[in-house]
Amino acid sequence: MLRNLCIGLILLAGAGIASAVWLFQQFERPLLLTAPVLYSLPQGQGAIETVREFDRNGWLPMPSLAARLWLKFIYGGQPILAGTYSISPDMTMAEVFGVLSRGEEVQFEISLIEGQTYRQWLAALAAHPRLKQDIEADGASLAGELIKDWQQYSPHPLSGPDGLLLADTYHFTQNTRASDILRRASVAMQQYLLAEWAQREPGLPYSKPVEVLTMASIIEKETALASERARIAGVFVNRLERNMRLQTDPTVIYGLGERFDGNLTRQHLREDTPYNTYVHKGLPPGPIAMIGRVAIDAALQPALTSDLYFVARGDGSHQFSATLEEHNKAVREFQLNRKDGQP
Repeated sequence: MLRNLCIGLILLAGAGIASAVWLFQQFERPLLLTAPVLYSLPQGQGAIETVREFDRNGWLPMPSLAARLWLKFIYGGQPILAGTYSISPDMTMAEVFGVLSRGEEVQFEISLIEGQTYRQWLAALAAHPRLKQDIEADGASLAGELIKDWQQYSPHPLSGPDGLLLADTYHFTQNTRASDILRRASVAMQQYLLAEWAQREPGLPYSKPVEVLTMASIIEKETALASERARIAGVFVNRLERNMRLQTDPTVIYGLGERFDGNLTRQHLREDTPYNTYVHKGLPPGPIAMIGRVAIDAALQPALTSDLYFVARGDGSHQFSATLEEHNKAVREFQLNRKDGQP
Protein backbone atom coordinates (compact mmCIF):
# COMPACT_ATOMS: atom_id res chain seq x y z
CA MET A 1 0.00 0.00 0.00
CA LEU A 2 2.74 2.43 1.00
CA ARG A 3 4.76 1.33 -1.98
CA ASN A 4 1.86 2.10 -4.34
CA LEU A 5 1.35 5.53 -2.70
CA CYS A 6 5.02 6.41 -3.19
CA ILE A 7 4.88 5.32 -6.81
CA GLY A 8 1.77 7.46 -7.31
CA LEU A 9 3.40 10.49 -5.75
CA ILE A 10 6.50 10.03 -7.90
CA LEU A 11 4.34 9.80 -11.01
CA LEU A 12 2.43 12.95 -10.04
CA ALA A 13 5.65 14.82 -9.35
CA GLY A 14 7.04 13.67 -12.66
CA ALA A 15 3.89 14.79 -14.44
CA GLY A 16 4.13 18.16 -12.72
CA ILE A 17 7.75 18.59 -13.73
CA ALA A 18 6.97 17.50 -17.26
CA SER A 19 4.10 20.00 -17.41
CA ALA A 20 6.33 22.80 -16.15
CA VAL A 21 9.02 21.90 -18.67
CA TRP A 22 6.38 21.84 -21.40
CA LEU A 23 5.13 25.28 -20.39
CA PHE A 24 8.67 26.69 -20.42
CA GLN A 25 9.24 25.15 -23.86
CA GLN A 26 6.04 26.74 -25.18
CA PHE A 27 7.22 30.15 -24.14
CA GLU A 28 10.58 29.70 -25.81
CA ARG A 29 8.83 29.53 -29.18
CA PRO A 30 8.82 32.79 -31.23
CA LEU A 31 5.61 34.65 -31.98
CA LEU A 32 3.67 33.86 -35.14
CA LEU A 33 4.58 37.13 -36.83
CA THR A 34 6.04 37.72 -40.29
CA ALA A 35 7.06 41.33 -39.64
CA PRO A 36 7.48 43.70 -36.68
CA VAL A 37 4.29 45.33 -35.38
CA LEU A 38 3.44 48.22 -33.09
CA TYR A 39 1.22 47.05 -30.26
CA SER A 40 -0.70 49.56 -28.12
CA LEU A 41 -1.60 48.31 -24.66
CA PRO A 42 -4.57 50.28 -23.29
CA GLN A 43 -4.64 51.68 -19.77
CA GLY A 44 -6.04 49.13 -17.34
CA GLN A 45 -5.71 46.08 -19.60
CA GLY A 46 -4.31 43.08 -17.73
CA ALA A 47 -2.16 40.15 -18.71
CA ILE A 48 -5.01 37.69 -19.36
CA GLU A 49 -6.80 40.04 -21.77
CA THR A 50 -3.49 40.75 -23.50
CA VAL A 51 -2.94 37.03 -24.08
CA ARG A 52 -6.48 36.76 -25.47
CA GLU A 53 -5.79 39.67 -27.82
CA PHE A 54 -2.58 38.03 -29.03
CA ASP A 55 -4.60 34.84 -29.62
CA ARG A 56 -7.28 36.73 -31.62
CA ASN A 57 -4.53 38.33 -33.71
CA GLY A 58 -3.04 34.90 -34.45
CA TRP A 59 0.28 35.74 -32.79
CA LEU A 60 0.36 33.07 -30.06
CA PRO A 61 2.83 30.23 -30.80
CA MET A 62 1.07 27.94 -28.29
CA PRO A 63 -2.51 27.08 -27.24
CA SER A 64 -4.17 29.91 -25.34
CA LEU A 65 -4.71 27.56 -22.39
CA ALA A 66 -0.97 27.03 -22.14
CA ALA A 67 -0.46 30.79 -22.19
CA ARG A 68 -2.93 31.30 -19.34
CA LEU A 69 -1.32 28.50 -17.31
CA TRP A 70 2.09 30.11 -17.85
CA LEU A 71 0.72 33.42 -16.58
CA LYS A 72 -0.79 31.77 -13.52
CA PHE A 73 2.04 29.50 -12.43
CA ILE A 74 5.29 30.83 -13.95
CA TYR A 75 5.08 34.48 -15.00
CA GLY A 76 4.87 35.82 -11.47
CA GLY A 77 2.13 38.41 -11.81
CA GLN A 78 4.26 41.51 -12.58
CA PRO A 79 1.95 44.32 -13.74
CA ILE A 80 2.15 45.31 -17.39
CA LEU A 81 2.21 48.99 -18.33
CA ALA A 82 0.07 50.84 -20.86
CA GLY A 83 1.90 52.18 -23.89
CA THR A 84 2.94 51.46 -27.46
CA TYR A 85 5.52 48.74 -27.98
CA SER A 86 7.54 47.35 -30.88
CA ILE A 87 7.10 43.58 -31.13
CA SER A 88 9.24 41.58 -33.54
CA PRO A 89 8.84 38.05 -34.96
CA ASP A 90 11.87 36.67 -33.10
CA MET A 91 10.44 37.57 -29.67
CA THR A 92 8.98 34.94 -27.35
CA MET A 93 5.95 35.57 -25.14
CA ALA A 94 8.25 35.65 -22.13
CA GLU A 95 10.30 38.40 -23.80
CA VAL A 96 7.15 40.29 -24.77
CA PHE A 97 5.85 40.29 -21.21
CA GLY A 98 9.27 41.36 -19.99
CA VAL A 99 9.08 44.41 -22.27
CA LEU A 100 5.49 45.17 -21.23
CA SER A 101 6.26 44.87 -17.51
CA ARG A 102 9.30 47.17 -17.80
CA GLY A 103 7.38 49.74 -19.85
CA GLU A 104 9.97 49.76 -22.65
CA GLU A 105 7.86 51.72 -25.11
CA VAL A 106 8.93 52.31 -28.70
CA GLN A 107 10.55 55.70 -29.25
CA PHE A 108 9.44 57.94 -32.11
CA GLU A 109 11.33 61.03 -33.23
CA ILE A 110 10.89 64.44 -34.78
CA SER A 111 13.59 66.71 -36.18
CA LEU A 112 13.08 70.42 -35.53
CA ILE A 113 15.31 72.21 -37.99
CA GLU A 114 17.73 75.14 -37.73
CA GLY A 115 16.84 78.29 -39.64
CA GLN A 116 13.09 77.75 -39.44
CA THR A 117 10.52 79.73 -37.44
CA TYR A 118 8.17 78.87 -34.61
CA ARG A 119 5.31 78.73 -37.10
CA GLN A 120 7.17 76.20 -39.26
CA TRP A 121 7.91 74.08 -36.20
CA LEU A 122 4.22 74.13 -35.28
CA ALA A 123 3.39 72.79 -38.74
CA ALA A 124 5.98 70.00 -38.38
CA LEU A 125 4.56 69.00 -35.00
CA ALA A 126 0.98 69.09 -36.30
CA ALA A 127 1.94 66.74 -39.15
CA HIS A 128 3.41 64.05 -36.88
CA PRO A 129 0.87 61.23 -36.43
CA ARG A 130 2.30 59.95 -33.13
CA LEU A 131 2.01 63.20 -31.18
CA LYS A 132 -1.02 64.30 -29.20
CA GLN A 133 -2.02 67.59 -30.76
CA ASP A 134 -2.68 70.05 -27.94
CA ILE A 135 -1.41 73.34 -29.43
CA GLU A 136 -3.87 75.80 -30.94
CA ALA A 137 -3.29 76.72 -34.59
CA ASP A 138 -1.26 79.87 -33.97
CA GLY A 139 0.49 78.57 -30.85
CA ALA A 140 0.00 81.94 -29.15
CA SER A 141 -0.67 80.82 -25.58
CA LEU A 142 2.26 78.40 -25.58
CA ALA A 143 4.47 81.10 -27.12
CA GLY A 144 3.57 83.40 -24.23
CA GLU A 145 4.50 80.71 -21.72
CA LEU A 146 7.86 80.06 -23.41
CA ILE A 147 8.70 83.75 -23.70
CA LYS A 148 7.99 84.25 -20.00
CA ASP A 149 10.67 81.68 -19.17
CA TRP A 150 13.22 83.59 -21.28
CA GLN A 151 12.51 87.25 -20.60
CA GLN A 152 14.99 87.44 -17.72
CA TYR A 153 17.81 86.63 -20.14
CA SER A 154 16.95 89.32 -22.70
CA PRO A 155 17.71 93.07 -22.66
CA HIS A 156 14.58 93.71 -24.76
CA PRO A 157 10.93 92.58 -24.56
CA LEU A 158 10.62 89.37 -26.59
CA SER A 159 7.90 89.23 -29.23
CA GLY A 160 8.03 85.52 -30.02
CA PRO A 161 9.81 82.23 -29.28
CA ASP A 162 11.90 82.17 -32.48
CA GLY A 163 15.47 81.29 -31.56
CA LEU A 164 14.63 80.38 -27.97
CA LEU A 165 14.18 76.64 -28.62
CA LEU A 166 17.05 74.31 -29.47
CA ALA A 167 16.96 72.81 -32.96
CA ASP A 168 17.55 69.09 -32.55
CA THR A 169 16.00 65.63 -33.00
CA TYR A 170 13.65 64.82 -30.14
CA HIS A 171 12.56 61.30 -29.17
CA PHE A 172 9.22 60.58 -27.54
CA THR A 173 6.61 57.89 -26.87
CA GLN A 174 3.18 57.52 -28.45
CA ASN A 175 0.72 60.33 -27.61
CA THR A 176 3.31 62.64 -26.07
CA ARG A 177 1.86 66.15 -26.13
CA ALA A 178 3.24 68.34 -28.91
CA SER A 179 3.57 71.20 -26.43
CA ASP A 180 5.87 69.08 -24.28
CA ILE A 181 8.30 68.72 -27.19
CA LEU A 182 8.60 72.51 -27.41
CA ARG A 183 8.97 72.82 -23.65
CA ARG A 184 11.79 70.29 -23.81
CA ALA A 185 13.39 72.30 -26.62
CA SER A 186 13.21 75.44 -24.48
CA VAL A 187 14.78 73.72 -21.47
CA ALA A 188 17.47 72.16 -23.68
CA MET A 189 18.32 75.58 -25.10
CA GLN A 190 18.56 77.17 -21.65
CA GLN A 191 20.78 74.40 -20.37
CA TYR A 192 23.14 74.59 -23.35
CA LEU A 193 23.22 78.37 -23.71
CA LEU A 194 23.66 79.20 -20.03
CA ALA A 195 26.46 76.65 -19.65
CA GLU A 196 28.28 78.19 -22.63
CA TRP A 197 27.51 81.73 -21.45
CA ALA A 198 29.20 81.02 -18.13
CA GLN A 199 32.41 80.09 -19.97
CA ARG A 200 32.36 82.85 -22.61
CA GLU A 201 35.43 84.82 -23.56
CA PRO A 202 35.59 88.35 -22.13
CA GLY A 203 34.94 91.29 -24.43
CA LEU A 204 32.15 89.86 -26.58
CA PRO A 205 29.47 92.43 -27.50
CA TYR A 206 26.58 90.74 -25.66
CA SER A 207 24.98 92.11 -22.52
CA LYS A 208 22.65 89.15 -21.88
CA PRO A 209 22.42 85.52 -23.10
CA VAL A 210 19.55 86.07 -25.55
CA GLU A 211 21.78 88.41 -27.55
CA VAL A 212 23.97 85.37 -28.25
CA LEU A 213 20.91 83.68 -29.71
CA THR A 214 20.14 86.77 -31.77
CA MET A 215 23.63 86.71 -33.26
CA ALA A 216 23.49 82.93 -33.74
CA SER A 217 20.16 83.20 -35.57
CA ILE A 218 21.61 85.72 -38.02
CA ILE A 219 24.60 83.43 -38.59
CA GLU A 220 22.19 80.51 -39.11
CA LYS A 221 20.32 82.42 -41.82
CA GLU A 222 23.43 83.78 -43.53
CA THR A 223 25.17 80.47 -44.23
CA ALA A 224 24.53 76.76 -44.32
CA LEU A 225 28.27 76.03 -44.21
CA ALA A 226 29.52 75.11 -40.76
CA SER A 227 33.04 76.06 -41.85
CA GLU A 228 31.96 79.70 -42.41
CA ARG A 229 29.93 80.34 -39.29
CA ALA A 230 32.72 81.46 -36.98
CA ARG A 231 34.10 83.76 -39.69
CA ILE A 232 30.70 85.34 -40.31
CA ALA A 233 30.38 85.81 -36.55
CA GLY A 234 33.76 87.52 -36.64
CA VAL A 235 32.54 89.94 -39.31
CA PHE A 236 29.47 90.91 -37.31
CA VAL A 237 31.44 91.29 -34.07
CA ASN A 238 33.92 93.54 -35.88
CA ARG A 239 31.07 95.69 -37.20
CA LEU A 240 29.45 95.97 -33.76
CA GLU A 241 32.76 97.00 -32.22
CA ARG A 242 33.16 99.73 -34.85
CA ASN A 243 29.55 100.93 -34.36
CA MET A 244 28.75 99.93 -37.94
CA ARG A 245 25.30 98.72 -38.93
CA LEU A 246 25.16 94.96 -39.47
CA GLN A 247 23.29 95.39 -42.78
CA THR A 248 22.18 91.77 -43.03
CA ASP A 249 19.26 90.91 -45.31
CA PRO A 250 17.70 88.13 -43.16
CA THR A 251 16.89 90.64 -40.40
CA VAL A 252 15.06 92.85 -42.91
CA ILE A 253 13.09 89.87 -44.21
CA TYR A 254 12.14 88.82 -40.69
CA GLY A 255 10.92 92.32 -39.90
CA LEU A 256 8.67 92.27 -42.97
CA GLY A 257 6.96 89.11 -41.74
CA GLU A 258 4.21 87.76 -44.00
CA ARG A 259 4.53 90.78 -46.28
CA PHE A 260 7.76 89.40 -47.71
CA ASP A 261 7.01 87.70 -51.05
CA GLY A 262 10.52 86.46 -51.84
CA ASN A 263 11.69 89.67 -53.52
CA LEU A 264 13.81 91.93 -51.30
CA THR A 265 13.75 95.50 -52.65
CA ARG A 266 15.67 98.70 -51.89
CA GLN A 267 12.48 100.07 -50.36
CA HIS A 268 12.47 97.12 -47.96
CA LEU A 269 16.04 97.94 -46.95
CA ARG A 270 14.93 101.47 -46.01
CA GLU A 271 11.78 100.42 -44.15
CA ASP A 272 11.95 101.22 -40.46
CA THR A 273 11.11 97.98 -38.65
CA PRO A 274 12.78 97.10 -35.32
CA TYR A 275 14.65 94.28 -37.05
CA ASN A 276 16.04 96.25 -40.00
CA THR A 277 19.80 96.29 -39.45
CA TYR A 278 20.24 98.62 -42.45
CA VAL A 279 18.30 101.26 -40.49
CA HIS A 280 19.25 100.48 -36.87
CA LYS A 281 22.68 99.96 -35.35
CA GLY A 282 23.43 97.05 -33.07
CA LEU A 283 21.72 93.70 -32.81
CA PRO A 284 17.98 93.47 -33.50
CA PRO A 285 15.70 93.10 -30.44
CA GLY A 286 15.57 89.29 -30.61
CA PRO A 287 16.46 86.19 -32.62
CA ILE A 288 15.07 85.78 -36.15
CA ALA A 289 15.15 81.97 -36.51
CA MET A 290 15.57 78.73 -34.65
CA ILE A 291 19.16 77.76 -33.90
CA GLY A 292 21.40 74.74 -33.37
CA ARG A 293 24.43 74.32 -31.17
CA VAL A 294 26.95 75.03 -33.95
CA ALA A 295 25.65 78.56 -34.55
CA ILE A 296 25.67 79.28 -30.80
CA ASP A 297 29.27 78.10 -30.62
CA ALA A 298 30.16 80.40 -33.52
CA ALA A 299 28.50 83.40 -31.85
CA LEU A 300 30.45 82.77 -28.65
CA GLN A 301 33.70 81.89 -30.41
CA PRO A 302 33.91 84.25 -33.41
CA ALA A 303 36.91 84.00 -35.66
CA LEU A 304 39.63 86.60 -35.10
CA THR A 305 39.61 88.37 -38.44
CA SER A 306 39.94 91.82 -39.98
CA ASP A 307 36.96 91.17 -42.27
CA LEU A 308 34.08 93.64 -42.25
CA TYR A 309 32.14 92.44 -45.30
CA PHE A 310 31.08 89.30 -47.13
CA VAL A 311 29.09 88.54 -50.25
CA ALA A 312 27.57 85.33 -51.59
CA ARG A 313 29.54 83.65 -54.34
CA GLY A 314 26.49 81.87 -55.70
CA ASP A 315 27.65 78.37 -54.76
CA GLY A 316 26.62 78.51 -51.10
CA SER A 317 29.92 80.02 -49.93
CA HIS A 318 30.95 83.64 -49.36
CA GLN A 319 33.75 86.00 -50.33
CA PHE A 320 35.08 87.90 -47.31
CA SER A 321 36.68 91.35 -47.45
CA ALA A 322 38.43 93.64 -45.00
CA THR A 323 37.84 96.91 -46.90
CA LEU A 324 34.92 98.46 -48.72
CA GLU A 325 37.01 98.61 -51.89
CA GLU A 326 37.63 94.86 -51.78
CA HIS A 327 33.97 94.25 -51.00
CA ASN A 328 32.72 96.34 -53.93
CA LYS A 329 35.05 94.42 -56.22
CA ALA A 330 33.67 91.13 -54.89
CA VAL A 331 30.10 92.36 -55.37
CA ARG A 332 30.85 93.20 -59.00
CA GLU A 333 32.45 89.80 -59.50
CA PHE A 334 29.95 87.57 -57.76
CA GLN A 335 26.70 89.53 -57.84
CA LEU A 336 26.45 92.11 -60.61
CA ASN A 337 28.13 90.00 -63.27
CA ARG A 338 25.91 87.04 -62.42
CA LYS A 339 22.81 89.18 -62.71
CA ASP A 340 24.01 90.33 -66.13
CA GLY A 341 24.34 86.70 -67.19
CA GLN A 342 28.13 86.79 -67.37
CA PRO A 343 30.24 83.86 -66.03
